[in-house]
Amino acid sequence: MNDNSTEKKSSVRLSPDENLNTLLESVVNEVTVYAERLGGQIKKMSDIGRALSGVYDLNTLLEMIVDQARSFTNADAGTLYIVEDNTLRFQIVQNDSLKIRMGGKTGETIPFPPVELKESNVSAFVALKGESVNIPDVYDTDLFDFTGPKKFDQSTGYRSKSMLVVPMMNHDSDVIGVLQLLNATNPVNNEVIAFSQDYENLSESLASQAAVSITNAKLISNMTELFEAFVKVMATAIDEKSPVTGGHIRRVADLTLTMAEVIHNHEEGIFKDITFSPDQMYELRIAAYMHDIGKVTSPVEIVEKAKKLQTIFDRIHYVRLRMDYMIQKVKLEGQQKKIELLEKRADPAEIKKIESDSEEQIKELEDIRAFINKCNEPGEFLEDETLERLKEIAQRTYLDNEGQEQPFITDDELVNLSIRRGSITEAERKKMQDHAAVTLRMLKQIPFTKKLKNIPSFAGAHHEFINGKGYPLGLKGDEIPFEGKLMAVTDIAEALTASDRPYKKAMPLETVYRILRSMAGNGELDNDMVELFINQEIYKIYQEKHETPAAKN
Repeated sequence: MNDNSTEKKSSVRLSPDENLNTLLESVVNEVTVYAERLGGQIKKMSDIGRALSGVYDLNTLLEMIVDQARSFTNADAGTLYIVEDNTLRFQIVQNDSLKIRMGGKTGETIPFPPVELKESNVSAFVALKGESVNIPDVYDTDLFDFTGPKKFDQSTGYRSKSMLVVPMMNHDSDVIGVLQLLNATNPVNNEVIAFSQDYENLSESLASQAAVSITNAKLISNMTELFEAFVKVMATAIDEKSPVTGGHIRRVADLTLTMAEVIHNHEEGIFKDITFSPDQMYELRIAAYMHDIGKVTSPVEIVEKAKKLQTIFDRIHYVRLRMDYMIQKVKLEGQQKKIELLEKRADPAEIKKIESDSEEQIKELEDIRAFINKCNEPGEFLEDETLERLKEIAQRTYLDNEGQEQPFITDDELVNLSIRRGSITEAERKKMQDHAAVTLRMLKQIPFTKKLKNIPSFAGAHHEFINGKGYPLGLKGDEIPFEGKLMAVTDIAEALTASDRPYKKAMPLETVYRILRSMAGNGELDNDMVELFINQEIYKIYQEKHETPAAKN
């Protein structure tokens, strides 16, 4: 029996070569499986890297980092800290078992206070030393103080076990944050296991990519903030130069965005298919804020010209002094003649006539003075009769103290007083219009990013007319960008409704609407946009959103 048994066993015994082949096959299978798993993880890391590089919103980015890290390590929980003010500030807190998801773009607000940078805390240690820490069981180590996690476990019934903490270092080898992963799980049976060396290496790689992405996102954010600051500084410069234009810039920007939002939400009519992405809205907002940037070169005396004779000061004072001199001269001459007649014991009727003539001349001069004062006030239209009288006055002369003949009003004063509408001459108007060309030249010198590349064409087109008679380029029709047509309407509407202009009063909306429709009828403004502005009561929507109750009244 024993012999037969021995023979049977020996008949199935493998040869040394067969044993070696079996062993090699087993090893090859294990290596293949490991290589495939590692290759899959590396590919996943590559995919994660590409995904991270395309995200610039910091909250979204931080949330994605923790999501991806937990995904390829099978971690039940994860926390991400950012180094700020010599502390670690919680940015992301996630725990699947406890259904916790805080921070990031979709999570709840994190109530936990910042972590002090003390080496007794494992995350702080990693931040200070720049080294990873891999702990199989936090209850079975005295390297760090885990009082906090243990108290958390007691209050929630959770069991913190395996922990992997890795630093996020930027290109300067500075630790900018810490990624903490908790409770790696076996995907087969969901048992909590230690984080493997592979997981540690991959997590460090992810943390390195994440640090670069976070740095890039912050740089982009800082660039955006820097650009915003530049825009505000320029607006402030114009504001300091003239409060009129400063207020105008802000109001046009708000009114433009209000109209764009209405168009974006419009579900019928000609604008129903036109929408604005957040990036396009931002681009339009910056363009609106910069549309009058060229006014930094506009003379203040023209921008704030409240009266027709105003330059650095109102030259009406010269005219008044001149007229007062003539009136006093008539009075003195009349008194002198009266004295001479009294000395000669002249006829009282002759003396009376001298008094009457003097009074008549004085009244005429006073009437001329009042007339010129009235002409100095800007208005909507100056009648032909008024212009003729101004020309007649300009032809009259008087003798100064030196006996030199001087005009009642100078040629330049006549030109300014003859302004039919508003307070600026045609030459001054052209000087003001130069600001659009200057705006375009200034903005074209700025190396805008791809998302902001249209700012020069948008901002530079707000004075272009549909009929091609606008400025600075004389664009017409579809040559004018949609946003430029939009801004042309809001720019004029704001100017007409503005209450801070020194040369005019704010117009009621009914008058503004009439003027806008008239300009559309003349081929200056886009008719569809004007009708949308009026029918959708965009100005009233803007008032509700941006103006104070006092301003509305």
